Amino acid sequence: MSVKYNVVERGNPSDANAPKKYYPSPVSSGSVDLRQIAKRAAEISTVSMPDAMAVIEALLILIPDELGRGNIVKLGDFGSFWVRLKTESGDAAEDVTSHHVTGIIPRFTPGKEFKANLKNVTFEKK
Repeated sequence: MSVKYNVVERGNPSDANAPKKYYPSPVSSGSVDLRQIAKRAAEISTVSMPDAMAVIEALLILIPDELGRGNIVKLGDFGSFWVRLKTESGDAAEDVTSHHVTGIIPRFTPGKEFKANLKNVTFEKK
């Protein structure tokens, strides 16, 4: 596994007068879709491609549903899904209502096995 990167110049957001520096920035080498992931899952397991797709499709329904119930969704070594809120401020604590919540931001925290598998990634300048 190799992630390609470009070099980009960036300024310091907390100090506009600071000299700009150069940083590696990942470059996408493409994308994979649901069908491709299900096909690969079928190749490395005992489930068929349609079964793998069915499970992934079910997760697409179940995870947002559980997040909407206020739950953290823990998927073992894969990781956890949780939510953060987009909000507006109020002048006093007693003034804050659900109207101050303007949106929901889904978040993912990778689990141990997920992180461990990423340790095998190498990097290559494009």
